[in-house]
Amino acid sequence: TSFDSITAVDNQEFKLGDVTIKVLHTPGHTMESTCYLLIDESGKEHSLFSGDTLFLGDVGRPDLAVKSDLTAEDLAGHLFDSLRTKIMTLADDVIVYPGHGAGSACGKNISIDLVGSIGNQKENNYALRSDMTKEEFVKEVTEGILPPPAYFPLNVGLNRDGYKDADKVLSEGKNPLKPTEFEITAENTEAIILDVRHQDEFAKGHIPNSIFIGINGGFAPWVGALIKDVNQAILLVCHDDQLDETIKRLSRVGFDTVIGYLEGGFSAWKSENKEVATVETISSDDFSTLLAKEDLHVMDVRKESEYISEHVISAKNTPLDYLNQFMGEFSKEKTNYVHCAGGYRSMIANSILKARGIHNLVDVQGGFGAIKTTTAPVSEFVCPSTL
Repeated sequence: TSFDSITAVDNQEFKLGDVTIKVLHTPGHTMESTCYLLIDESGKEHSLFSGDTLFLGDVGRPDLAVKSDLTAEDLAGHLFDSLRTKIMTLADDVIVYPGHGAGSACGKNISIDLVGSIGNQKENNYALRSDMTKEEFVKEVTEGILPPPAYFPLNVGLNRDGYKDADKVLSEGKNPLKPTEFEITAENTEAIILDVRHQDEFAKGHIPNSIFIGINGGFAPWVGALIKDVNQAILLVCHDDQLDETIKRLSRVGFDTVIGYLEGGFSAWKSENKEVATVETISSDDFSTLLAKEDLHVMDVRKESEYISEHVISAKNTPLDYLNQFMGEFSKEKTNYVHCAGGYRSMIANSILKARGIHNLVDVQGGFGAIKTTTAPVSEFVCPSTL
């Protein structure tokens, strides 16, 4: 029996070799949300494939499937009932395999762990507290939810209408283009040039107007949040061993329009004496020293919650998620010293800013994590209402 045919009937069981799969309809994240309980050959409930209903440390956000007759609060109420009647009744040793991990926009604060247990979640997941009322649950689950990434509605369309075969997407994307071909293709197609190498490599040299989103960071969510349009043509700059993974990870979030890659990587581009752009960087120690002498224009692209927790006293918060809304905050005269938590997001921001014509940028290496180890003045907690 295929999993496509197991989505219809709540509590129905299907044999799969020596094991049994039991359907648990768990409305809340969406009304059709479903978990699958694996029962082993001895009849013991072994593991739960919890989809977007239960994550490790969190639960599915209830605002993505809001309709005219259902509010986020309504869906949260359904989710409360699903968790209490279908999930929390399972044995504590049942293994939990969630549908998403840390970085997913489907939850507010998902754990970095990949596998958990029902018992562990009862102890550590804020939404599974045994003494929680439905009213408390609805309030806590709906509080502080950030707007969904712009590509989400387009993904809904893909899920409804269908999408390209994965092998075809990979085949079309693995189209090698020599530097001049790559340049002409970019000009003729208005494709985005996406550079997925490490941020340090991008800083030392990249194709002008290319966008950096490194494959070794929170790649797919940032592509979805910042490129947004799943129909946007994409040209890749990557190392040979990154090509297949990059195309596959783009496809998993609906971006099936890679039309080629730079054959030979960035070194081939340089060897043909093509124009090269760079991002100026500064060490955290040198930044701290300079900050003590001058009134620097410091731009913190971390999330607002990170900024509120701690930040360089003179820094402005311009979260990467909403960078378009903060373009006017970046100085056209003074140098903008840009940092995030560790250096990944700030380089994404710098690449976007440079593509928009803002070039007076310096990236603070190591981000706020490195800055905290210096003598740079750092704030204590600040109440959001006072910002």
